[in-house]
Amino acid sequence: MLQDFSTPTRRETSTVVLETERLSLRKPTLADVKAIARLANDRRIAENTRRLPHPYRQDDAVRFIKDMAKARAETVFLIEEHHTPIGMVGIDWRQPDSPELGYWLGVEYWGRGFGTEAARAVIDYAFEEFDIEHMISGARVVNPASRNILEKCGFQWTGVELHRFDALGSSSPVDCFRLTRGVWASLKSWGHANRRDA
Repeated sequence: MLQDFSTPTRRETSTVVLETERLSLRKPTLADVKAIARLANDRRIAENTRRLPHPYRQDDAVRFIKDMAKARAETVFLIEEHHTPIGMVGIDWRQPDSPELGYWLGVEYWGRGFGTEAARAVIDYAFEEFDIEHMISGARVVNPASRNILEKCGFQWTGVELHRFDALGSSSPVDCFRLTRGVWASLKSWGHANRRDA
């Protein structure tokens, strides 16, 4: 059922756990600080995410988790495989009419489909629980793997913009994408269609 507001409340996001075939997505806690810092402290990740600093220390993870605990502007999930943290995925609600999907995975988990699986779970959550008409996202033009994730999730390319990246200390070109509720609904219904061979 759709809710009548476009941003989540703290109570709702603090109790949400999303399950996929291989993954569990839940709210990060202070018990996850070491794992998050270990995963995020890789320049290859920081250079492809706008707000991750590099180096990324445990103090950064503590600050992030405490900020998320009181923030209403973002819905963030820790991605776990077999109870092992492997990355983060979330929605930035600061522009309620254009919520933005973001994600990153630890380097050792790249290329295994986890990014697409986690992104789809959060996209489904956003469209099923909130009255939004579309979502946006982006990927650095030098990051074809992230672009591939967005395209697999139904996002359509809308152009290139310059965005600031903290770890780079400068701006970089970003491929921008948009996913409408209509496209999402079509993809969901196609995924549930039964196939019969004649």
